[in-house]
Amino acid sequence: MEENRSEEQTVLATEVSPGEKEAVESVLSAPGVLRIKEEFLDWKKLLKPRQHQSGAGGSSQAGHRGDNRAEEQDRDEPPNKKGKWKKAKGQNKRRPHQKPSELCDRVRLCPSFLKDPGSCQFGEKCRFSHSVEEYMANKPADLGDTCYVFDKYGRCPFGITCRFAKCHTDDKNQTTLNPNVYTPDAKPTTLNNLPKDVQTSLRKKKYKFPKSDKYLRAIGKLSSTQGSDNKCVENKSSEEEVKVTEGSSNSVNLINDVQTKTEDGKVSNGRNGDDLSTQGLQDCTEGAVPKTPPTVEDPAPMDPGKASGSVTDEDTIKMMPRERKKLDFSNKLYLAPLTTVGNLPFRRVCKGLGADITCGEMAMATNLLQGQSSEWALLRRHQSEDMFGVQICGSHPEVMAHCAELLNETISVDFVDVNVGCPIDLVFQRGGGCALMGRLTKFEQVVRGMIGILDVPLTVKMRTGIYEEKPFAYRVVPHLRDWGVSLVTLHGRSREQRYTKLADWDYIDECARAASPMPLFGNGDILSYEDANRHREGRDVAGVMIARGALIKPWIFTEIKEQRHWDISSHERLQILRDFSNFGLEHWGSDTQGVEKTRRFMLEWLSFLYRYVPVGILEQPPQKINLRPPYFVGRDELETLMASGNCADWVKITEMLLGPAPDNFTFLPKHKANSYR
Repeated sequence: MEENRSEEQTVLATEVSPGEKEAVESVLSAPGVLRIKEEFLDWKKLLKPRQHQSGAGGSSQAGHRGDNRAEEQDRDEPPNKKGKWKKAKGQNKRRPHQKPSELCDRVRLCPSFLKDPGSCQFGEKCRFSHSVEEYMANKPADLGDTCYVFDKYGRCPFGITCRFAKCHTDDKNQTTLNPNVYTPDAKPTTLNNLPKDVQTSLRKKKYKFPKSDKYLRAIGKLSSTQGSDNKCVENKSSEEEVKVTEGSSNSVNLINDVQTKTEDGKVSNGRNGDDLSTQGLQDCTEGAVPKTPPTVEDPAPMDPGKASGSVTDEDTIKMMPRERKKLDFSNKLYLAPLTTVGNLPFRRVCKGLGADITCGEMAMATNLLQGQSSEWALLRRHQSEDMFGVQICGSHPEVMAHCAELLNETISVDFVDVNVGCPIDLVFQRGGGCALMGRLTKFEQVVRGMIGILDVPLTVKMRTGIYEEKPFAYRVVPHLRDWGVSLVTLHGRSREQRYTKLADWDYIDECARAASPMPLFGNGDILSYEDANRHREGRDVAGVMIARGALIKPWIFTEIKEQRHWDISSHERLQILRDFSNFGLEHWGSDTQGVEKTRRFMLEWLSFLYRYVPVGILEQPPQKINLRPPYFVGRDELETLMASGNCADWVKITEMLLGPAPDNFTFLPKHKANSYR
């Protein structure tokens, strides 16, 4: 490989004119471009954009790379409704979506029949096949000779439907056991499954919420005539969501005026120095004219123990926070909750590489209360996650209090996190995510209610604010401390910024001092142990949360703990992907549907993982998360393949681990900037 690369570069150097080479080198030295050793540059690809776009100096190579990929993607991307193609940026909103049933076997064997041939209650009317011969005649070829689930547990629950079935079935298609490994009374390794009776009661709206209903009556959110089911609460929440959506334009303008900085560094409250209270924010959010309020520093306290009629000692004691499990968050490495890619197999990979705290993907509280299986799947926990929490998102005290009581009674977690940083429009317009930061009265009702119900600590994840120029998290974190929150994690960007520009760690440090003694974790732009050290030294942050850095290089946790740059080889990286595939087959299943689900989630991860640049290729380690590399080749063929931004190359990597993809399989990442086809 070394000789082939040298010969190719020598040939290119003789064929390229000095002007073209000088133009490319000017791009390589432009701001925003990661410096790569010259012997690893892929001149063949670097010169392609120059042939179509000469003299475009001054912009980063990432820009040329994106333009070139945009041309290739525009030819494949389906046109919009007007029949026109747009430049490749933003999300792949029209990316092909395949239902799980499209990737299943043509003949699907009945799950009940698979466990016990006489247990199917539908009999001849069952929509699945009860014929083993018919299934075996149409089953795709096995993918390998060894089944990870069978080797680890001595039994594969998918039997003959497993894509590795030949290693644990006999000539009569009967599933065999490995007595050396199999233990009938073994405890399940995955926790927090939704009980069927609970799901049924939730769907029929018959689940009782006595603790949360008592709290809601105390704050006037639930009348004494309303029952303890969640039907009336959901109806009320839907009405309030409509109000928030209609008045969102007014609320956004006021929310971001909570804090501004003057030239001398002092903090000014509100626009032109006017104080805004929690009640004023709430009134504006609901479309009313703000009243003359008390100051934000001394808001009108909410009395959760206040109720109509006489208040007994029993009533007061139940409303007060109970002794709950205490966790030591200091100096821990926190893997951020990541939508789609932060699944259980990925968290297991990060846990094995040094992550201390893990958290499930964001789950919507309303969907959990409706008993949706897909939403409850986000709460599952592996036994290796010794410090695990779940993150829920909502905008109303009724929904969040009910959800807290439901989680407290049904799942095993070490903490519950409230998402107050989600920037997407669908959540924000309904008053959740970042919007809840500015609705302090409602935010207080949510937090106090959940703390009074939960037996575990409550944490909050938030951003600096809504708009870049008007951060106000500094004024919110002291309230969170006073309300009893155990930990705050702060992403150093606003909703408006999303992931543009660098995270403001100076502002994070200011918030950490304002939150003391409550611990505050910082989050943003950590891709090496040097980044983690620089953001911790001389600051009051109690720890760091890592999000995109863990997606690009999950071994960052090892680097931080060992204080070194790990020049990981391509074969070591492939082994990490093999671990993910094994964990995925164990979690999602080793049948055809489970294999393809594992493949799809691996591809979502590869859309971030390919951005990693090996340490041995960099001119000046470490890699910075805001710098984009030019085209380069790796030290071997596998490393070059892993650095490709082409979706087809990612599919090739999955085929090394999960066998050939189906003929009808298609994939595009969520964001166009992540890849081209």
